[in-house]
Amino acid sequence: MKTPRFLQIAQSDPAAIRAELLAGLSAPVATISPKYLYDALGSRLFAAITELEEYYPTRTEAAIFAAHAPEMAKTLGVVGTLVDLGAGNCEKAARLFSEFDVARYVAVDISVDYLRDSLHCLQRQHPQMDMLGVGLDFSTHIRLPDEVGTGPRTLFYPGSSIGNFTPADALGFLREAHAASLGGALLIGVDLVKPREVLELAYDDPLQVTAAFNRNLLRHLRRLTSADLRIEDWRHVALFNEQESRIEMHLEAVHAVTVRWPGGQRHFARGERLHTENSYKWRVDDFAALLRQAGFSELHHWSDELGWFAIFAAQARTR
Repeated sequence: MKTPRFLQIAQSDPAAIRAELLAGLSAPVATISPKYLYDALGSRLFAAITELEEYYPTRTEAAIFAAHAPEMAKTLGVVGTLVDLGAGNCEKAARLFSEFDVARYVAVDISVDYLRDSLHCLQRQHPQMDMLGVGLDFSTHIRLPDEVGTGPRTLFYPGSSIGNFTPADALGFLREAHAASLGGALLIGVDLVKPREVLELAYDDPLQVTAAFNRNLLRHLRRLTSADLRIEDWRHVALFNEQESRIEMHLEAVHAVTVRWPGGQRHFARGERLHTENSYKWRVDDFAALLRQAGFSELHHWSDELGWFAIFAAQARTR
């Protein structure tokens, strides 16, 4: 049986992270990157969110894969190396190994430590598959190490994480994905525009699991910055911004509050918000146009009966 290999590309710099977060807190419109929602507890809370009746993306995407995986495999052709961006527990990719005839699996997440248990478990199930875990923050640049290999790769980006990017940043990300695939392909999940009531319930559920997920960010920020953020001072807000075609998540001050940290402070008036996440919702034609603009061709997509979610396959072959 082979043994998974692990490679951490860059270690986090606590001082740089603190500076980034305090700059976000101090900005005229206070904003924190959604990647900071996913500390250990935040990741577990998000896993709980995916089990909620109101949160349609996970089960809808899974149903699309279940119904169309053979057709996807035929469309993609020889996969060879599957690069799983934001692999987490690796479950989504693992379901495709046999259907896609994957020879090499590269799991990419911000910390290689997140991947160890999952890859060791997968290796026992697929003893002859070459597996590599890569610790990499690919939110800005997709710079895969040489250890991934020099042949074409299929990049796998499921879920609706592309929605966290503005359209301009999504284009930049897709261009990086095109380059990183080395003439291979991209398989990506995209959440589609749908009725406001469906969207807002998915991000503001009656059990308030999403509220706990969002408010847990305050604990994470407190640890990283030493700011005196108190959970009871803030409430969860989720709304659909129709003009921008995006769900927005915020933390809203329930009363006037001054947040202090060593060397600075920021006053929030009652009702003032800290913007924690965007989730853009796309139309099929618009996202297809974005893929073409990024250099992809031979586009295919599969959707559910309601047209709530889509999975796109796109080739990066150079002509």
